[in-house]
Amino acid sequence: MIVRLDHIQLAAPKDCETAARKFYGLILGLAEIEKPDSLRGRGGCWFECGSQQLHIGVEADFRPAKKAHPAFAVRDLVALRETLIAHAVQIVDDNSLPGTRRFFAEDPWGNRLEFLEAKR
Repeated sequence: MIVRLDHIQLAAPKDCETAARKFYGLILGLAEIEKPDSLRGRGGCWFECGSQQLHIGVEADFRPAKKAHPAFAVRDLVALRETLIAHAVQIVDDNSLPGTRRFFAEDPWGNRLEFLEAKR
């Protein structure tokens, strides 16, 4: 039986690690975690996201995910929005989910990302 979501993987192009560390590590504030020795040669990097993990994996003929996406629950959506805008990340606001504030953005390679917070 399924007991929890362990990780989600997003694809990225070859040599994505520096941009991934800047975007997911520095800008979004996720802690990087060590990949197992057996997987390091594949490229990419992994991050902690609450009790789950976000894996950025290299895909040879990479194309960004424009519909499928992770949704990140956020503690201070306004502050995150300001941080992303300060780093020239384009924000697309969306108010179609009742009881929730949310917006969409893209990572450095165009993968769709959702950020949301319950309305207080």
